[in-house]
Amino acid sequence: MDTKSSYRGSKAAPLIILPGLMCDSRMFAELLSAFPEAQVIDGFYAGCDRIEAMANYVLARMPARVSLLGHSMGARIALEVMRKAPDRVERLALVDTGVHGPKPGERDARYALRDLGREQGMAALVANWLPPMMGFAGLRNEPLMDSLYAMAVSAGLATFEAQIEALLNRPSVDALLPTIACPTVAMVGRQDQWSPVVQHEAIVAAIPGAQLRIVEGAGHMMPAEAPQVFNQLVGEWLAIAPTP
Repeated sequence: MDTKSSYRGSKAAPLIILPGLMCDSRMFAELLSAFPEAQVIDGFYAGCDRIEAMANYVLARMPARVSLLGHSMGARIALEVMRKAPDRVERLALVDTGVHGPKPGERDARYALRDLGREQGMAALVANWLPPMMGFAGLRNEPLMDSLYAMAVSAGLATFEAQIEALLNRPSVDALLPTIACPTVAMVGRQDQWSPVVQHEAIVAAIPGAQLRIVEGAGHMMPAEAPQVFNQLVGEWLAIAPTP
């Protein structure tokens, strides 16, 4: 499938992309090349420290009706957008994410990274945070690692602190998921250790009609690790007829 011609020929609503923790449009460089009409909501959510406020930031910057794709934390924001304005979302893609509440030990682990950043700076924080996010091939891709490292460092410690507070205080979506009626897909890298396949199986089990797509050989940063496969999946999702 030619993803560019497929998207241009489709009648899908505009593609809006919500980045995850410490991520921006650099995470989606290959996707933006394949889908030049797409828009990433950049700006690290203006320092918001709650998912609900991040969703409001997105709603103020997106078109009236969209194809909404969220990666990692961005998928949790996308779900909050669905809660606040379901009529504005034509279709939904949840990528390398989860729908559970904070896990035991999660707060301590996030605060340990925060404290490392306070003591040694963002370079040390990202050097500890990024490698476990990657699949085996991604770890060996030096230009990719350098790009993602620079992106995360540029987010800054204040952004990291605000975003982990948002994640630690994330709202429950248990009641929301069964009400989602638009075409929904959950995508995940097979080697994603942070948001494993089983979490995406739970997502598709909870959302009526949702579909699961697994990308072999990729980790949590799958959109950048396996861009050709990811772009193909996005094109297929955009080609699904919208719910009447």
